[in-house]
Amino acid sequence: MDNTEERLKDAIKQTAPGTALRHALDMIIAGHLGALICIGDEDNVIAAGDDGFKLDVYFTANRLFELCKMDGAVVVDKDLTQILRANYHLNPSPSLPTSETGMRHRTAARMSLLTSAYVISVSERRQVVTVYVDGKGRQLRPVSQLMSSVNQLLVSLQNSRIQLDRALLRLTTLELDNYVTVADVAQVLYLFEVLMTIGDELEGIIIELGTEGRSVRMQRDEFVGDMDEEYTLMIRDYARDSSEEAAVKLRREFRETSNRLLRSPKRVAELLGFEGYEEDSVLTPLGLRTLNNVSVVRKGMADKIVDEYGSLQQLMDDIEQNPDRLDDLGVDNPSILADSLYRMWGKRA
Repeated sequence: MDNTEERLKDAIKQTAPGTALRHALDMIIAGHLGALICIGDEDNVIAAGDDGFKLDVYFTANRLFELCKMDGAVVVDKDLTQILRANYHLNPSPSLPTSETGMRHRTAARMSLLTSAYVISVSERRQVVTVYVDGKGRQLRPVSQLMSSVNQLLVSLQNSRIQLDRALLRLTTLELDNYVTVADVAQVLYLFEVLMTIGDELEGIIIELGTEGRSVRMQRDEFVGDMDEEYTLMIRDYARDSSEEAAVKLRREFRETSNRLLRSPKRVAELLGFEGYEEDSVLTPLGLRTLNNVSVVRKGMADKIVDEYGSLQQLMDDIEQNPDRLDDLGVDNPSILADSLYRMWGKRA
């Protein structure tokens, strides 16, 4: 995520429901007013304007609302603790690029380019609030509209998690059978990416919802759960470079890959580092994901086991004949590990 997106995300947090700033904005909308509010980078903002009133008073939602009844901008410090200026006339250079048409929105966009302030514009005619950062605007959506999107995304998230859970159960069996194809891996990685994409989209809405999004976050966390870590382990299991750094890079590449190509087993194999592999080509998993799902395998132990054995199948081949090898690695209960793996395989009750 680039710096502008990070700053815009922070600005959205400051204007989310439950904050004093959002309360003021709601009052401005209800009062059918227009407004221009600059937050932060006070010195540069003040240098770009003139006239108005110097206040230096404590920030409250009611004060901001009342001051927005006047023309001009209101200047607030970055911590939202003091209102510094009201009825302030801003004069950013007209040469600064913007695609906005209304005077208030053009000024807001240009001020966000000229300074590092967050600039909020409230349209008196359309009664919408737009937040500007680095010349980029984001219109605030009402809670009712956000909740409509939330409901759709939660249904999609639930369905994706069900599909992924089924695919992972099947994949574990195939791994223990030592017959996993590129097509099998590509399908699971695609489902992981779908789940994470929906989860990220929902996270963005949760930020916009502020205090109204607490229950939504609980539901999101229930569906996404520890799948973020499992996704990384899945990539490390099958990528030619199994390091965590390579897995993080691959996840970025998967995110940037089009939906059509992400469904292509051949393209997924190429991303994993296997040129020329077809959908029925066989891949050998390291076993990190499966081992991490066994209760007796402590955190970090799966990597040691994989380093020692090389793959899940070599572990399965050796686990009964030479359990002392696992003792030497620090596995407290090799027999329980063996039983757990065999139960996953369905070969032992």
